[in-house]
Amino acid sequence: MVKINQISLPDFPLLLAPMEDVSDPPFRVVCKANGADLVYTEFISSEGLIRDAIKCRKKLDIFDEERPTGIQIFGGDEERMAMAAKIVDVTQPELLDINFGCPVKGIVAKGAGSGVLKDIQLMTRLTEACVKSTSLPVTVKTRLGWDDATKNIEEVAERLQDIGVKALTIHGRTRCQMYKGEADWSLIAKVKNNPRIHIPIFGNGDIDSPQKALEYKERYGVDGIMIGRAAIGYPWIFREVHHYINTGEMLPAPTVAERVEVCKQHLQKSLQWKGPHGGIYSMRRHYLNYLKGLPGIKEFRTRLVTLNDPEEINGVLDEVLRAYEGYEMERTPIHLVNYHENCPL
Repeated sequence: MVKINQISLPDFPLLLAPMEDVSDPPFRVVCKANGADLVYTEFISSEGLIRDAIKCRKKLDIFDEERPTGIQIFGGDEERMAMAAKIVDVTQPELLDINFGCPVKGIVAKGAGSGVLKDIQLMTRLTEACVKSTSLPVTVKTRLGWDDATKNIEEVAERLQDIGVKALTIHGRTRCQMYKGEADWSLIAKVKNNPRIHIPIFGNGDIDSPQKALEYKERYGVDGIMIGRAAIGYPWIFREVHHYINTGEMLPAPTVAERVEVCKQHLQKSLQWKGPHGGIYSMRRHYLNYLKGLPGIKEFRTRLVTLNDPEEINGVLDEVLRAYEGYEMERTPIHLVNYHENCPL
């Protein structure tokens, strides 16, 4: 069993990464139902929370069936981060997470996200301000460092633990790498094997199959793994990883019926959370991934992304189920989307 303060997680837990415009409550519920042990919200601006920005406040919503849930915030000002932590405290998630890893230029330019990696003293102050302002356990997600010359994650881990952080998730790249190249988990292993470190250390980066998850578990000895891009359109990755680690066997690929059923569940939750217009619109990005690999699916997909009536959309999904009855899905490699490939440094 892995514990984050008083939160008990199973041995070698799998975490759903916070992903902007992806990790909303409907998606988190779907991932939780398919094996995710701990899920995180999209990152939330401390400035937006304080200004009562509608979009930011909406991100605080949590469905009961997705718990345990961590709310993640970001910012570069101690006072505002402390105030945001107090706001999050009132909503009572299971934990508060701080984002020191987002590489997006607009966030970094504000001295937030991975922009804080340039100043360990500031990172420490921001974190300590949050720890002192909430009754929730505070965790951090970060990267190895700003660039190859400043991979300071070992020092960062010790400092964060010393001021009260209860768990640390490390993405195995620097900020300057964005999502390019291969994630380096060797430094994550060094943090985990540091005799001074006693909090859970979770690894993140490039996990796209059950085989790789088991390989990295055994090679690097982390307490658990955070999965992000591999879960988009494929929430079954969590149950597949758990099964493979426990048995050494691969589960069959999800059937067409399973894909349609999960897609319907996702749509229902999206409608419940965002209403008819917002719920239908936000689902359009997901149909391609849920139905990927079905031959001749383009016609159905085109209808799904143009219809505006929930009953008609569910009707098309029923048509998909009938059209592909008996079709055996083949397992194909998961493609990790590079969100920020066009984002300048």
